[in-house]
Amino acid sequence: MNILLPTDFSENARNAISYAIDFFKSSECNFYLLHVNRIEAIVAGEDSYMPTAEVIEEIYTKPSRDKLRQLLKEISENHDENPNHRFYTLIDNYFFLESIRKHVEEKKIDMIVMGTKGASGLKEYIIGSNTGDVITKVKCTTLVVPEYAKYKALKEIAFPSDFNLSYDINILQPLTDILKNLESNLRVIHIQGKAASLNPEQLNNKELLNDYFEEFNPSFHFLTNKKVEDAIQCFVESRAVDMIVMVAKNLNYFQNILFHTRVEKITYHTDIPFLVLHE
Repeated sequence: MNILLPTDFSENARNAISYAIDFFKSSECNFYLLHVNRIEAIVAGEDSYMPTAEVIEEIYTKPSRDKLRQLLKEISENHDENPNHRFYTLIDNYFFLESIRKHVEEKKIDMIVMGTKGASGLKEYIIGSNTGDVITKVKCTTLVVPEYAKYKALKEIAFPSDFNLSYDINILQPLTDILKNLESNLRVIHIQGKAASLNPEQLNNKELLNDYFEEFNPSFHFLTNKKVEDAIQCFVESRAVDMIVMVAKNLNYFQNILFHTRVEKITYHTDIPFLVLHE
């Protein structure tokens, strides 16, 4: 597995790295720690100029290299040595999304793991933020780790679905791998505004999901709630859910789960990781 770990050296980025190391404890992994410097034009009086390669090296690259070295040291102090894991450091002086896309392609990245600051509500933070951009604009499976999420055995995985499968079912492979390796329970959740029955196509897709996950014996849950995020919150609490999995192609359906505005009742943003699957 090739895992990309973007870091801005913040506490929540560190937490995401720890989560990834524990999550992939039993897998052979190359971890790529990536720091992207946003280089601003330097304004001197009336004129602005782009810094030279030497200046960039001195002001941006060298300090970043030192911080990444320090981060590797912290990782080795805080985690047992794992012969399955190899770490590499990357520094880019570039635009964040372009940098992520470039490395996903060049390093054949299987998954990006990123932190978010959930407590302030993902809305301010995630829309227009790096994490929000990555899950909506980079075609790579991404694990979003909120600031208070600590890795524990994934016993309960929630998979919200509207049963309108606009995607190739093979996109669910990373979820299948998790279920296989961790023997988790899969809870497929369908949320409807009112007690409407499924149409023939939705029934068909529900059967398709059931067949696809057959060996894991999934359970299907129908929740009636006008607000998707409230339904998810109730389910997460009642079932002690450890991870929520979503398909990126359905993100418009999940806008409320990820990008809602009312924060006070929603706690799953601060401690439940999201796995966003891309084709």
